[in-house]
Amino acid sequence: RPRRSQLAMAGRVARAIENRAPLVVEAGTGTGKTFAYLVPALLSGKRVLISTGTRTLQDQLFSKDLPLVAAGLGMPVKVALLKGRSNYLCHYRFRQLSGQRNPGGTRDRTLARVERWAGLTKSGDLAEVPDLGDAHPVWPQVPSTPDNCLGARCTEAGRCHVFEARRRAVESDVVIVNHHLLLADLALKEDGFGDLLGSADAVILDEAHQIPDLATQFFGTRLGSRQVELMLRDARVELT
Repeated sequence: RPRRSQLAMAGRVARAIENRAPLVVEAGTGTGKTFAYLVPALLSGKRVLISTGTRTLQDQLFSKDLPLVAAGLGMPVKVALLKGRSNYLCHYRFRQLSGQRNPGGTRDRTLARVERWAGLTKSGDLAEVPDLGDAHPVWPQVPSTPDNCLGARCTEAGRCHVFEARRRAVESDVVIVNHHLLLADLALKEDGFGDLLGSADAVILDEAHQIPDLATQFFGTRLGSRQVELMLRDARVELT
């Protein structure tokens, strides 16, 4: 049913996107905030980045909310879901891990389940694997990290899920990310090291109240007694 506050918010979002102006919205439960920003975002025809507070919200937007709104508007739209690299299966690391199995163990059964899924998945998103949460001991062993990724030298580079997810994101009209990935992209741009997400005409931050603390982590400097002790130790070594 019509909601006056939802319509008001949608109108303000539409004007902000059109005028490339900043807008901060605070609205109570039941307003329908998600649809209030999705509808004007799709109708604008612009390239939009939507950043959420959690991966769960990302999945809900991608799998449920955005397809529903796009279908209601009768507007086919190219949408991409992009998470941090630790959420994607690395074929190279998984092949190495599979060779270290201990037959019959719980870990081995989990790996067998991941192996079956790996042969079917198109996205490589580990969230698709049943009963494999990010707290599971197998999870951190199957994606790559910035430190161990072989890049173009990897024998599995041609079917790398991370590269493919980033390629789809660059080619899409709407890209759904999370705040950690958005801030990581900003940090890379600031340091001149690259660009994960490409340019956008508008950025929508859902659950924006989380941004100050996260931005402090990404762009602040943290100094504790441990660092001071190490610096003093190194200074003594140099002096002697």
